Amino acid sequence: MKANNHNIFIKSIIAIGLASAVSGTWAANVPAGTELAAKQELVRNNGSEPASLDPHKVESSVESAIISDFFEGLVEVRNDGSIEPRLAEKWEQKSSTEWVFHLSPGVKWSNGEPITAEDVVWSWQRLVDPKIGSPYASYLGNMHVENAADIAVGKKSPDTLGVKALDDTTLQVTLTQPTAAFLAMLAHTSLVVVDKAVVEKFGDKWTQPANFVSSGPYTLSDWVVNEKVIGVRNKNYWDDSHTVINKVTYLPIASETADINRYKAGEIDIVLTVPQTLYASLKKSIPDQVHVTPKLATYYYQFNTTKAPFNDPRVRRALNMALDKDIIAEKVLGQGQIPAWVISQKDIGGVELKSPDYASWSHEKRVTEAKKLLEEAGFNSSHPLKFNLLYNTSESHQRIAIAASSMWSKNLGVEAKLQNQEWKTMLDTMHSGTFDVVRYAWIADYDDAATFLNNFRTGDSENTSKYSNAAFDDALKNAAKADNVEQRGKFYQQAEDKLAEDVPAIPVYHYVLVQLVKPYVGGYAPNNLGFYYTKDMYIKKH
Repeated sequence: MKANNHNIFIKSIIAIGLASAVSGTWAANVPAGTELAAKQELVRNNGSEPASLDPHKVESSVESAIISDFFEGLVEVRNDGSIEPRLAEKWEQKSSTEWVFHLSPGVKWSNGEPITAEDVVWSWQRLVDPKIGSPYASYLGNMHVENAADIAVGKKSPDTLGVKALDDTTLQVTLTQPTAAFLAMLAHTSLVVVDKAVVEKFGDKWTQPANFVSSGPYTLSDWVVNEKVIGVRNKNYWDDSHTVINKVTYLPIASETADINRYKAGEIDIVLTVPQTLYASLKKSIPDQVHVTPKLATYYYQFNTTKAPFNDPRVRRALNMALDKDIIAEKVLGQGQIPAWVISQKDIGGVELKSPDYASWSHEKRVTEAKKLLEEAGFNSSHPLKFNLLYNTSESHQRIAIAASSMWSKNLGVEAKLQNQEWKTMLDTMHSGTFDVVRYAWIADYDDAATFLNNFRTGDSENTSKYSNAAFDDALKNAAKADNVEQRGKFYQQAEDKLAEDVPAIPVYHYVLVQLVKPYVGGYAPNNLGFYYTKDMYIKKH
């Protein structure tokens, strides 16, 4: 993306007509002369069983991949960083803290009922309501929507949220301060619209196929737990005329080997990821089917900072320094991943962030310093540090964990016992705080460092490390108020410097998206968040 995208969002995009959505890159644009297959069906591996299909009760890419096909928000972000109308046809910025959105004419739920501005209000109120317990309850507060932060912690009622339906098709959003990334943040899956009538009628069972009502290009037709989720085309979707694929199947295959085998057998059209062990051979044998895309995402090991000895930053910093991240990125992975020394990204949202000084040291110097830090914290050969390293079940996570535990053992005499859990169970373990160190990763919700850094703010709903540092919090507050990229970058650097000192999580590497895609799949174009949408794709005759 261009260096000052977010300023462009705020200053330039005041009202965009629906015509741009029709001609934009997000419809399935089939090149002239392309012969389409008679059967327009796509099978995608999604990696794990979704924890839920309720947009307000999920937090990972597993669910977001499906939810972004089934539901829609006010806007979307194109691959070039510009903002595109979706449920909202156009919008105006009335002042630095007031926005007005106009819904597209005739937008409907999959059951044919109209989608109104009041539906948006209710959906956002539900997101921040503490009774729902959404992992993204803090999100609207991070956008500085009026009263959102207080509502999320139970200080105010959800009906005080700064979002108001002026009439059936007009929505007013009031902020407490200007927010540079506001429009880009609107595209997040937690802000999609859900149907109040259906949720209130069926309760937790509203996501079952018989009860399900969606707002996006697809709707749920079948869900067999641990086997498949199936979406079919939503004929009441406002832009259905630009959808080509009629049916999409998401498979919860955690085994990368099984994923590849089923791809080779013709049972899967897009794999979730390519195992490091097979990358070189696949790149050689079917190079046109191996796709590598840069991705704003960071893999890290997160500490439970409330639990001894990880309440001691010296212990956390020592484990960070003793990891040879070059070996993990280049040898264990070897697909273009970048060793990470910052939690966010080196280059994000027009800001360049510097790694801590110790990142430039030799590995030997870092290990020497790590030994000193552990000794100061009371750990040595006669009293070694021992802890559990938890990861969700996956061959890649296991290989990385084995490498990390081996490095810690060799360099520091530390014993890291490996544990694995299924994805949903691991998330529960994280949120309950019953872990020592856990493997996690964050995919940017939008192109700005705050999407990573907010997870370590005091009291944030995604702060499962329970890290708290007033100077860090202040840096993020100041960044949010900054009115230009240069100022914002200065405060983000302060925040990253504090994380490098306190290390509530060890950044291990920055991602690339590596997938196998069948040659007959057209319209596959992941964005820098790693998402690609079924409505953009089509199946060529083959």
